[in-house]
Parts: sequence; C-alpha cells; structure tokens
Amino acid sequence: MRNLVETAGLSLGLLGLTLTTPVYATDEQVPLAKRTEESGVALDSVQQAMELPHLALSLSVDPASESIAGIARYTVKATQPLKVVEFDLDPRFAINQIAVNGQPISGRNWRNDDGLLRITLPQQLAAGSSTIVSISYDGKPRVAPKAPWDGGFVWAKTKNGTPWIATAVQTNGCDLFWPCIDHPTKRVEWLDLAVSVPKPLVVASNGTLQEVTEKDGWSTYRWQAHWPQGYGVSLQIGPYELAQETYHSRFGNAYPIKFWYLPGDKKGAKMLIGQMRDFLDFFESTIGPYPFSDEKVGLAETPHLGMEHQTINAYGNGFKLSPEGYDWLMQHEFSHEWFANQLTDETIADMWLHEGYGTYMQPLYLRWKNGETAYRVALWDLRKKIVSKVPLAPKTPVSSAYYNDDKAGWGGDIYYKGAWILHTLREYIGDEAFFAGTTRLVYGRSDPKPGNFHWRVANTDDFEQVMEEASGQDLGWFVDAYFRQAALPELVSQRDGNILKLKWKSGSKEPFILPVEVQVGGRISTVEMAGGTGQIDLESPDAHVVIDPNTKLLRYDPAIAAWQKQQAAEKDTKAAEKN
Repeated sequence: MRNLVETAGLSLGLLGLTLTTPVYATDEQVPLAKRTEESGVALDSVQQAMELPHLALSLSVDPASESIAGIARYTVKATQPLKVVEFDLDPRFAINQIAVNGQPISGRNWRNDDGLLRITLPQQLAAGSSTIVSISYDGKPRVAPKAPWDGGFVWAKTKNGTPWIATAVQTNGCDLFWPCIDHPTKRVEWLDLAVSVPKPLVVASNGTLQEVTEKDGWSTYRWQAHWPQGYGVSLQIGPYELAQETYHSRFGNAYPIKFWYLPGDKKGAKMLIGQMRDFLDFFESTIGPYPFSDEKVGLAETPHLGMEHQTINAYGNGFKLSPEGYDWLMQHEFSHEWFANQLTDETIADMWLHEGYGTYMQPLYLRWKNGETAYRVALWDLRKKIVSKVPLAPKTPVSSAYYNDDKAGWGGDIYYKGAWILHTLREYIGDEAFFAGTTRLVYGRSDPKPGNFHWRVANTDDFEQVMEEASGQDLGWFVDAYFRQAALPELVSQRDGNILKLKWKSGSKEPFILPVEVQVGGRISTVEMAGGTGQIDLESPDAHVVIDPNTKLLRYDPAIAAWQKQQAAEKDTKAAEKN
C-alpha cells in the first residue's frame, strides 16, 4: 500500500506521516463493530467540544485489491479544554501513524478497539485553540451487503469489465471509509478531498472540482466541499463521461447541472438533465432556492439504486420512466438536497424529516406538474403501504437499524406514513401555512435567497413549533397522535336516526380534534371535533354518507388492514411452499 499511495502522489512528507505494511483481518468481511454499525450514536463530552473547521482527506482507491489507503488531516478547534480528541473509524482499518501538529505520537497514545478512535494529545488543547491531527490508515473497507440500504463500498464492473466503484453509507455512517464524527450535528466546515485512482478512471464527488493531476498511471481528483453532510460524502468512480449545462434560477443566479454517466448512456443523461430543470423549478418555487448553488447540481451513474449524496446524487435506476413521465428515483434523491443535506435530522428518531418530506415531494411534484388527480392517485398508492408498528418519531433514542427493520423498526413507514402525515397537516392548516412553515424549517428564515442561509439541524419538536407559528394553531395533539404513537387514530361513526355521530380514538393523552368532512348527497360539510367528538344532522335516516370524501385524513382503515393481512398470509404460504 505504501507504493500505491506514493504513486498516487499523496504528500506524506508534509503531513509528517509514513505508511507501514497493512494488516488485514483474515476474514475480509468481518462483522461491523457495534459502534461502527450504528450511525448517530450520542456524542460524548469530547466530541461535543470538537469543532472541525477543515479536513484534508487524501484517499487512494485500488480496484485490483479492493482496498483503500487514506490520510485524514484535521484542524480541530476546542470549545472546551481537551486532552483527548475522538473520531469514529471502522476498526478493520490498520492505523499506521497518527501525528499532532506534524509530529508523530506513540502508539501508546491512541487506540481504536471498538470503532471510537481516541487520541491523547501531547498537551491539553485550550478552549478556543486549534491543533492539527493527522491519521494515516489503510485496509479493505466493508463491502456493502445490500447497497444503499446496508452500506459500504460497491466494487462492480461495467459491461466491458472496467472497474465501477461507489460508496453508500447512510445507515452505518461516514466511519465506514474515513475518520469522522459520525453524528448529524457534526460537519466539517471545509473538506478538501483528493482521490487517486488508476487511469483512465474518473472520480465524481462532492462540491467543486479543483484540479486533476496525473502521475505514473494514476489520476488524482481534488474536490472541495463546504459543510458536507457526513453520510453525504461519497465517491463515484468509473469510466465516466460528463454531460452538463447551466441552469438559470428564478432567484436570479445560475449554476451548473452535471451528470457523470457511463459510455453509451449519453441520451439517458441528457434526458435526466432535462428533467432536473423541471425538478429545480418545482423545488425552488415550492420550498426555496437550491441550497448548494455555489457548488453544483451533481449526479453520477452508480451500480446501486441511488442515494442522496450532497451535490453528487447517486443514480442507478437505468433511466426508467414512471407512467407519469418522470424518473421517480432521481426526483426522490434530489429532494434530499433540501431534506437531508440542507435540513438535517438532529437524531435518528427524527429521520422522517429526511424520508417523509422527501417522499411527499413526489405527490406534490405531480400535483404541480399534472394536477390534483395525479396527486391523489400517488398518495393513495402510498397509503396502502403504511403499517404503523412503531412510533414514527419516538421521544426515546432509537438505533439506526430502525431505518431498515420491517419487523421491529419503521420499515416503509418512514417514507409513506411521513408523507401522509404531511398531507393531512397541509389539508388541515392550508397551503399558505404549510409551505411557509416548511420553508422556515428548511432555511431557518422565511425569506431565503442564495447566500443568506446556513445548513440546519432540526427535530420533530422544531417541526411542531414552526408549523404552529405559521398556522397560529396549537398542534401538540396532532404531533403526539401521529408521531409519538404507533397506531393510527381511528374514526368511529354511528348513525342514530338522522344524526351521524363521530368519535376519534387515539393513543394520545390529548383529545384528537382533527375536523372531518362528510358528504351527504352532493353537499360536503365539515364536522368540527372539539374534544374528539362531533355530529352532523343528515336530514334523513336513509341519506347516503361518505366520510372524508377527498381523502384528507390519515386514519386507521379496516379494509387496508385486512388486505395487508391477506397479503402477508399469501407471502408466508408461498415461502412455505418454496421451502
């Protein structure tokens, strides 16, 4: 690996580091350390006191051995006195040397047994002071068992046998391939990323490309990104060609749209760039300005389905159109530039802010593009997938494993239930309040313009607060019933002569007071549900009644529950017959 790094042109001498012969585990796909497996583990006092103004991260990626060698050179600023600094890093990597301010320190002064790399500094770092910590490491990174849902490196090949490589680390975190603080509230202010690969491979990554240099059959791509989101830092490596154009925004600025695609896919790349113009117009007119216009809108064709990497969205949907005439995957991943990269969840328990909002952007886009019918059809398709086994945003901490766990975690609810809660809220408080609240949540202000906002961290309580401010209504009962409880509210109806009585049943302590529309003949009336109950005079005991005729309410539906139970039974029967 030493020859590999030196050939790639990494400046080891400037960092005061050397590389030794790497030591790999005999089982290259060893299980993840418990800490590495988790993303967003609560910060201890050391990591809370660490600010990261700058990271120079140099990586060599060797497709032949499926290994990497890296040097992470951090500027660490202390907000409290620090004798120790800590980073998260998969312990399968061999750490060759650590230096502080250019001086190597003894191996007795650091350890990384469980994925938490603890480094004892030569002297205490005073509050407000900075130091330079350099970490040299190498090894075989975890191979993603099921990218992008179960993460790591993807070592693939194109149809003609050329290496095609990608990283996707959302659920497990950035520490799968670089030393970081694997928590959504901790970002590097400036990332200078140098990635070296054998020629003629191309590296597409975050931010803006500064330069490409070549030496001894290797190319080094130097990228710079401002405040990149942790799991959003990614490598896309392949024999890429580039399609690009300039987008002129409704906010008066212009920025590039760039798509790194495989040879032969130029037509598809051009098509997606055309759709991207449409997506940008929708998002900028509906939510606010593209958050990273000083860098780029970026896409790269990948061997896995997709992921929302900041300014370099991974795309692997094969240029397939939906019946509605757009690429659903690309629209969803691109939505995360607003809901994940600009607005980041504070804890794993608030992950719905990424996925629920991201999913809701698709029906809203179809409403903007094709009208109300397209919106309602898309929403109803999502409704049938909601199972509500666990609370969507529990008050107690949850594991990142919740994200993919269909039995004990959210499963698809983080997408579908999140989207439907937003739909119900919008119908309740109205478009003006809903979109005003969403804009303030995303940007921290009601008048976002290019350059006047900063990335944000938020949780479900913040969501409640901005929506209450925008609507002028108390929404604690709404948030508690939909986010803090597992089961959906149930609407019980009973006819007593001409009177239709309605009652909400919810696991929430507060009364669930969501108004209910009732259609009687050709007339729709709104029944207020003060205290969780209400009634309407039907004028005739034989009147035909439709409750919630425009499907505004997310509520328990016995028909969907029965259908889901039947689907599960059929699946179990088929599995048993197969075995």
